[in-house]
Amino acid sequence: MSSDHLQSAERSAGSAEAPFLELLARGASADAYEQPVLIARAEGRPAERIAALEAAKTVALRVRSELEGRRRREAELSALFETAHDLAGLRDLDAVLRAIVQRARSLLGTDVAYLSLNDPVRGDTYMRVTEGSVAARFQQLRLGMGEGLGGLVAQTARPYVTDDYFKDDRFQHTLTIDAGVRDEGLVAILGVPLTLGHHVIGVLFAADRRARVFEREQIALLGSFAALAAAAIDTANLLTETRSALTELERANEIIRDHSGVIERASDVHDRLAELVLRGGGVHDVAAAVSEILDGTVEFSEVAPTEALEASRAEGHAVRHEDDWIAAVAAGGELLGALVLRGHPGLDPVDQRTLERAAMVTSLLLLARRSAAEAEQRVRGELLDDLLDARDRDPRLLRERAARLDADLDATHVVLAARLDGPVADADQEAAARRRLWSAASHLAATRHGLAAARDGGTVLLLPLTAADTATELARRTAVHLGTAVHEAVTVGASAPVRDLAVHLDAVAAAYEEGRRCLDALRLLGRSGDGAAAEDFGFLGLLLAGDRDIAGFVDRTIGQVVAYDDRRGTDLLRTLDAYFACGMSPARTKDELHVHVNTVAQRLERVGRLLGEDWQSPARALEIQLALRLHRLSAPTRH
Repeated sequence: MSSDHLQSAERSAGSAEAPFLELLARGASADAYEQPVLIARAEGRPAERIAALEAAKTVALRVRSELEGRRRREAELSALFETAHDLAGLRDLDAVLRAIVQRARSLLGTDVAYLSLNDPVRGDTYMRVTEGSVAARFQQLRLGMGEGLGGLVAQTARPYVTDDYFKDDRFQHTLTIDAGVRDEGLVAILGVPLTLGHHVIGVLFAADRRARVFEREQIALLGSFAALAAAAIDTANLLTETRSALTELERANEIIRDHSGVIERASDVHDRLAELVLRGGGVHDVAAAVSEILDGTVEFSEVAPTEALEASRAEGHAVRHEDDWIAAVAAGGELLGALVLRGHPGLDPVDQRTLERAAMVTSLLLLARRSAAEAEQRVRGELLDDLLDARDRDPRLLRERAARLDADLDATHVVLAARLDGPVADADQEAAARRRLWSAASHLAATRHGLAAARDGGTVLLLPLTAADTATELARRTAVHLGTAVHEAVTVGASAPVRDLAVHLDAVAAAYEEGRRCLDALRLLGRSGDGAAAEDFGFLGLLLAGDRDIAGFVDRTIGQVVAYDDRRGTDLLRTLDAYFACGMSPARTKDELHVHVNTVAQRLERVGRLLGEDWQSPARALEIQLALRLHRLSAPTRH
């Protein structure tokens, strides 16, 4: 070859490399390297030029691949260095493990990465950290040793990889694990063990929602992250053990330092609380005495921060909540309230035990007070039972028994029948709800100088009626009061006022039956949680006794008119009411409604199309008027 030809080839090769150097400089994608060759062919360049471009492209792609590999290794080393730095300054184990999983997912370019830890107590492995997961069931998976790919890794302490999970039969498939993997949509999974010494403590995973082959370098990288995760867990465990040992030492020193004064202070507290109880002190007296002993403010409260209160009850100790200390007052598993030491964040063990001892004394006082109250409730219930059953015919004895309970049988009273109307899950819950209702009714009766007793699956109350009150108002107030107390709907039916109960014993039983009929009427009309008296129903009270399908009758009779009004926002029902009230006279009806007579005629014509041509016949008109009345009674009452 001549020197001129050689120099021409060298110039051609040099110029062929130029476009690829530019692509390398701006980090173009691999597909872009085909463009210079394609352009040269399209322009009809000589074969030597195209060959030179092909050669330059091959070299450029090899350089690009090498640069990509170096950048990837730099990123991997940087991530490992950052993780090691996190581990060196370990403060929060969960934060370090999350960072490891996030970086593993990012560098391997997978859809999901997650880490599971072994549970030596249950003998399985469970999810600890997930990244990229969207399925709740997958995030809560527990794998038995040897079950699933992760269980196999945990059992054998070796990495395992599958490019198609559901087609791989090297490990044991289970319905639970497969369901979780299917929910997450995973296909390719790589798992490497987390080991401390010769023991596997968990598994680190990288997974994709499509089939893929994990390269050897990627498996090694995930293994490096797993080693760092294991080191983080080991470091955290050592820190926890060290902190625990230091805490125990500090506690022992405190006990030794304070031991000399404990017996004397405890004896003083015991003497003061015992003296207080013996002289008939109450709950607030205990709180006042402990306030003086602890040089702070102690209060008894039925309401306290839930989390702290539950912790105190579960542990049997006073617990700190912000700047306060809370000691649960409980007996037999029942939570009665709490003693709260206000604004006293620093509390030594002796003072803490003093607060706990005071809480125990408070629970005993509350139980004693409750026993006395329950005894009084039973006495009130027995007297009302005797009045209802007419067992004691001596008016003088009845008056004396009532007077001891601060009740006056010569005053005007109303008999109220109350019953729960909320949903009940089972018999035990129903019995508990009835006890709550009886307790609330008994408390109301005691504060209102009345009587209460459990009866017929509900509660009956005998309450005095003032001159400014009505039986209806009393029934509605009672329904609201009892419903609020038991946190459920309570329906109350009331009798007409009754007098001279000690003399006319049969009047109590008759009034109770009247109250029950009102209660049944309210429930049939769908007014659960409401209160009403016999006077509210008039002659309908007689019709509503027994098990009658009131709602069905209303729907069959005027249901189409009700539905039309609801749909169109019209006033057909109101027009019908006015029409019947005005003696079926359109002229008087238009005056009542303040509309034109043609409007009344058009509305009545619409009613006729909905109810049928014979709707104004005597029999149909009576049924329609009764249905209108029932529909009005069934509407919610404003209290």
